[in-house]
Amino acid sequence: MRIGELAAATGVDAETIRYYERERLLDAPARQANGYRNYGRQQLERLAFIRHCRVLDIPLADIRRLINFLDRPGEDCSDIDRLIEAQLFRVRARLQSMRALEKQLTELRKSCGAPHTTTECGILHELVAAAHGEACICHGEFAIPHIKP
Repeated sequence: MRIGELAAATGVDAETIRYYERERLLDAPARQANGYRNYGRQQLERLAFIRHCRVLDIPLADIRRLINFLDRPGEDCSDIDRLIEAQLFRVRARLQSMRALEKQLTELRKSCGAPHTTTECGILHELVAAAHGEACICHGEFAIPHIKP
């Protein structure tokens, strides 16, 4: 199959497929007489594996490690367990960060509840105050350092 067909079959953009080839995550396909790439079942399965890992937000370096394990089926899988534990740690840290962000945005949203002009907008007032290095409602005592003109 050609790259467009592989892209359609896996939901991966053709340029991304080329990138994975350059990064050696995906084996280079055979070439047809006209120079077109000719992908087979192996590339389709490998690309589907990579895509699934990316959906799980696994970094490319870790995907490369997982692919190395696929290529050595007799190896102990404890490193794979550690790799996934590390990914869980990153996801949990992002979740905690996102909850803090949600709280900050909720506080910011509370500063402007009724319709009025932008000069009276509490949200804009808070954002401008923070830009001037003042404490804001969404960050409390923490203020963004003032940038001198």
